[in-house]
Amino acid sequence: MRKFLSVTRALGLVSLFPMAASAQHAEHDHAHHPAPAAAAHAVEAVPAVDAAIVAAVASSHRSPANVARDTYRHPAETLAFFGVGAADTVVELYPGGGWYTEILAPLTKASGRFYAAAPWKSLAGIQQKASETPDIYGAIQFAEFPATGANPSVTPDSADVVLTFRNVHNWRFGPAANPAKAFEDIYAMLKPGGVLGVVEHRLNEDADSALEQSSGYMKESSVIAYAVAAGFKLDARSEINANPRDTKNHPKGVWTLPPSLSLKDVDRDKYLAIGESDRMTLRFIKPAQ
Repeated sequence: MRKFLSVTRALGLVSLFPMAASAQHAEHDHAHHPAPAAAAHAVEAVPAVDAAIVAAVASSHRSPANVARDTYRHPAETLAFFGVGAADTVVELYPGGGWYTEILAPLTKASGRFYAAAPWKSLAGIQQKASETPDIYGAIQFAEFPATGANPSVTPDSADVVLTFRNVHNWRFGPAANPAKAFEDIYAMLKPGGVLGVVEHRLNEDADSALEQSSGYMKESSVIAYAVAAGFKLDARSEINANPRDTKNHPKGVWTLPPSLSLKDVDRDKYLAIGESDRMTLRFIKPAQ
């Protein structure tokens, strides 16, 4: 079983990630985002960040466009909160364009193992990265998720950490059974004592649940319920990725905000001032057996 220690930020980290050290993340407005009953755990303090994570986040190979979003996504602190280590077997679900892959692949290359897992065809972009830049991405292992048996998949009980960044709402958009099945499959991947880290756009608990099917936002209580039903235990919550400026009542849902800015020039400055979405950050544990 992994052990997590809540500590204050190291002085060097504050200087390296100044926006992440702002008061809005240390002291979040809990009246604006009331904690659901299922998530009665106290919000955990921002953990100290391992030097290997700091180095991976600061690496010059990351694209400038991705680095610019660190202000909103806080990758060093988020990975530290999830307990990711350089020697771990880490699975990133639906890596998309590879925002976190740019950090996770080099972080685990020397002593760990990193899987990019998604529907097989959607992995083409990451596979191209691995082919073009093998010194950074050449050790990535590719896995089909959900597994169909037609392509490699993650071996059951093999992963130390599974990470999903802003994917649960997509599972919610599909057939009703999709979210439950996804969490069950994740549970099967993890070793006993392994960690599931979830970052997701956060809908207020008093909002109409029907908005989960259209807005891109999910209630924290809904995500927790899916995970607990699959067998996970909620271990901790963090406000690392909170944004109290996000009112969640935008014309085109979460995609109204950056980076999508789906309204293009309409009220562009207004949405840029809000920034990226308010996000829950949840750490679950697969109980030791």
